[in-house]
Amino acid sequence: MNSYSFVILGGGIAGLTTAIALKKIGIDAMVMEAAIEIKPVGAGLALAANAMMALRKIGVADQVIREGRELKAFSIYDQKGKLISRTDTDPANSRYGISNFTIHRADLHRVLLAQLDPRNVLTGKRSVDFTEDSEGFLVRFEDGDQIRAKYLIVAEGIHSPIRRKLIPSQKIRYSGYTCWRGIMDNSDLNIAETSETWGKKGRFGVTPLAKNQVYWYACINAAGINSPLKNFTKADLEENFKDFHFPIPQVLAGTKPDQIIWNDIIDLDPLPRFAFGNLVLIGDAAHATTPNMGQGACMAIEDAAILASCLENNPKPIQAFELFEKRRLSRTHRIVQDSWRLGIIAQLENPLLMTLRNTFFRMIPRKVTQKQIETLYQVDLS
Repeated sequence: MNSYSFVILGGGIAGLTTAIALKKIGIDAMVMEAAIEIKPVGAGLALAANAMMALRKIGVADQVIREGRELKAFSIYDQKGKLISRTDTDPANSRYGISNFTIHRADLHRVLLAQLDPRNVLTGKRSVDFTEDSEGFLVRFEDGDQIRAKYLIVAEGIHSPIRRKLIPSQKIRYSGYTCWRGIMDNSDLNIAETSETWGKKGRFGVTPLAKNQVYWYACINAAGINSPLKNFTKADLEENFKDFHFPIPQVLAGTKPDQIIWNDIIDLDPLPRFAFGNLVLIGDAAHATTPNMGQGACMAIEDAAILASCLENNPKPIQAFELFEKRRLSRTHRIVQDSWRLGIIAQLENPLLMTLRNTFFRMIPRKVTQKQIETLYQVDLS
């Protein structure tokens, strides 16, 4: 049986960025990833200025920037293409001095993996249980293997069995809508704007990526989790969004069926704690959120930078984990709940309520919107 000092369960964005951040302060953590093989999968995501600042602190911002595309603004439209709201995210208008970026999840994963020694990333290690004793933690995996760890960082996502054992009463929440995501070639459409459209039959987002690609997502209300809508084909999506403004029908038409993935939108009811002695929860295992504010990956990257800071400045990991919890609970709770509420607003179907919503958003002064964005970016990375 192998024994390690620091073990990170999960080789996603949270786990890999944390391993990189710990490496920078002299801690070589072992990453245990559930997948048999780390493949270039997934769709696009946004890395807001708060995430980019955290990546800069960790030391990998430049590498990510080379693979991403700058996101200077975000617009919301109604179904006919009339502007509802526009947020300027250009760094020239921000005191943070670093821009927002969009990136393919697979490209981000590849950049992060390249920063680590391959011998410190083990695949096929899906945790199923753990116990704690005077020597630390004994972690058991689905393949029958087990390891010992003195300190355990749990970054294995919203369905983490470790978190379920620690807090069995905590619930995963279904948002009320289901989602399709896809990637398409942008050579013909030349889409340059990141936008979201709120319509009577759902919501559709379009995000240009680097390498002449476009990432899109489509959210439709569904009564329950795993609804029959999960069987929607590309043709079904085209029919549902056929009356939406340009370029939405064209984006769907140009997407290959094998480039479309589906999942219900869920989050994690905010946890009362993240630290459990010499064990700490991070990323989606701690604060999984709906994607409405584009902050899921961002919060995971913040976690990495802040956890490393706590460990660097505290001689005992148990104290560092407690400080991490203190620094992260309030911010992550607020973002999870704000994102949940925004999803409810964006997914409205009642025509009267939709009209009132759109009118209200159009009346919000631009400086108020900008202030809200700047507040979102304010994160203590010291």
